[in-house]
Amino acid sequence: MDELSEEQIAQLEAALRALQEELETTIELSKDAAKPVTLDQQAIGRVSRIDAIQQQKMVEANRRRQRLRLSQTKQALEAMESGEYGYCRRCDETIAFARLMAKPESAICMSCKSALETRR
Repeated sequence: MDELSEEQIAQLEAALRALQEELETTIELSKDAAKPVTLDQQAIGRVSRIDAIQQQKMVEANRRRQRLRLSQTKQALEAMESGEYGYCRRCDETIAFARLMAKPESAICMSCKSALETRR
């Protein structure tokens, strides 16, 4: 596979920086929704409280995924600075530009990702 051109790297860096900003904003905005639900049944009914707790758990899970993706994005930016971006961490082959455009924080190529998923 061909190595990434300077133009492709510039596109991917812009995509990573935009993703980082988007994730940081989303995580910050969802902070209040992840706060513990009060147990005052006088204020809300039992079913409504259960719904609120369920929503809070979904928000927490989503925030965990977003924080993980933010961490991966920051690692990708660091790899870009060190010249290691765009190479698979498992096989050291070039990661396809199309994959990186779809998921710029990707650290492994599709072949290695597929191999990992079939082992599960």
